Amino acid sequence: MRQPAFPVAPPLAVRDHWLLDPAIAFLNHGSFGACPRPVLDAQSRFREQMEREPVRFFTRELEPLLDGVLSALAAFLGADPEELALVPNATAGVNTVLRSLELGPGDELLTTDHAYNACRNALDDAARRAGARVVVAPVPFPVKTADEVIEAVLRATSPRTRFALIDHVTSPTGLVLPVAPVVAALSRRGVEVLVDGAHAPGMVPLDVHALGAAYYTGNCHKWMCAPKGAAFLHVERSRRHRIRPLVISHGANATRQDRSRFRLEFDWTGTFDPTPFLCIPEAIRFMASLGPGGGGWSALMKHNRAMAMAARAIMATKLGCALPCPEEMLGALAALPLPPRRDAVEEGALIDPLQTALLETYGVEVPIVPWPAPSGRLVRISAQIYNQQQEYERLIDALERLLRGAGSSESVRSQ
Repeated sequence: MRQPAFPVAPPLAVRDHWLLDPAIAFLNHGSFGACPRPVLDAQSRFREQMEREPVRFFTRELEPLLDGVLSALAAFLGADPEELALVPNATAGVNTVLRSLELGPGDELLTTDHAYNACRNALDDAARRAGARVVVAPVPFPVKTADEVIEAVLRATSPRTRFALIDHVTSPTGLVLPVAPVVAALSRRGVEVLVDGAHAPGMVPLDVHALGAAYYTGNCHKWMCAPKGAAFLHVERSRRHRIRPLVISHGANATRQDRSRFRLEFDWTGTFDPTPFLCIPEAIRFMASLGPGGGGWSALMKHNRAMAMAARAIMATKLGCALPCPEEMLGALAALPLPPRRDAVEEGALIDPLQTALLETYGVEVPIVPWPAPSGRLVRISAQIYNQQQEYERLIDALERLLRGAGSSESVRSQ
């Protein structure tokens, strides 16, 4: 198979749009994103506007500003503004839906073993409170085809399956799951689906309305590069009356007739800093301007994906490991297996010692993910427009040195 080539690198000056430490090869955009300077400048302007006259801002100016945000975001997502709510992160979106559902004893809540830990915790809590149970569909990794994912999910369903939480892009393994056919198949069985799209907006093409899920939540501060604390929840119109925000506030008994109850409750839950939300349109505009060849978001996503695929291929060759999934199941994230750790990791530790060594010794920021726990581990790379080929080569050199130091070079190639 022909090894994919790195795309034409953007000018080094592109990185100057970010505040990222120039001494660090930052290959972990996927964890928290990184916000470019023009978007941060817009946030500063909104904060100044807010603080110049807080009463005017919150009582007269904020509502129309948020309406503009929802219109721009809806156009980007292929959604109806009236079906969108702004939330601080995708985990809050997941919790919002779970807290609103009326579940009962014997109900089954379905997810996969690639689910994000925080959202799996929310699912477990919802099941505990309702006397329901969580059913986990084991999705193979390595995986050969998207059909294996669909089959795994459907095998785990039963007549008691009431609800499913399915990742669009899995956090630990970077897989782009076949959410459209999964949603369609589960919907035919009467199962409501919440798609956890934390990584998807800005990484992969997305048409929320066409997807047809009952609920979809995603972050704007990851691949869309909005400020931290900007995310959305999409609720299919016929279900809006059932979904309420995590914080019940003035909208619960508002008598206004010019806005839906959904809007009144979600748009105001108490005093907060709305500036991350207000910057979403500027993030959409600015990141589109970075699309190679003037190609906008489509070109940007294609470039980032091509960078991730080329980096994955050369890493697999250099480290002597097999590719764990086909290219068709990846976006701008990719995970590769590493030799199992031989040293004990402190229980509850957030960061693998190898990840710490990569940063402190070689200046490379990249996550080392436990998979499968406790002894297995993956290295997960991200690709954003500011990344360069030499950063991935730096990572490969560091891994070869560190892994060789932990054992023989043959131990790397035998995995």
